[in-house]
Amino acid sequence: MTCQTVSKLGWKFYDADDYHPEENRKKMGKGIPLNDQDRIPWLCKLHDILLRNVSSGQSVVLACSALKKMYRNILMRGEDTTSQEYDEPGEKGFPELKPLVVYLNGSFEVISERLAKRKGHFMPPELLQSQFDTLEPPSAPENFLSLNVDRSVSEMISFIVDNIKFK
Repeated sequence: MTCQTVSKLGWKFYDADDYHPEENRKKMGKGIPLNDQDRIPWLCKLHDILLRNVSSGQSVVLACSALKKMYRNILMRGEDTTSQEYDEPGEKGFPELKPLVVYLNGSFEVISERLAKRKGHFMPPELLQSQFDTLEPPSAPENFLSLNVDRSVSEMISFIVDNIKFK
């Protein structure tokens, strides 16, 4: 979703890349893939941002790779959920966040081509293979929409907005 669309909905937008610690940025800048130990504190920080917003009644869009189910669990429940044993929000007393994961999928070639055109980002395109190697696409019971990146941005936004479940 674009910032303009998010703004029209009255939601806040966060780009997870803006919250990577400097150590992670330097590591990726050197072409070294991040591991779970690098990502977990970053994901916990993002969880806190989501929880703070949702607790105050604010709807949020977070642009985040969240490559593994474990990472998505941390975003929903925080740092004490680094195992993958919990599938449902609210289990074991954790605050309930019910995110809709919009999984943008595409071929390595298409995504690689787009990354090569991106300028000024700390993650070099050479790290893309490590992300594909780490990727665990969302699956039931996760709440997700799957979209192919071959669609135009306006088509993807329309699809997402049409499929959001407003309360």
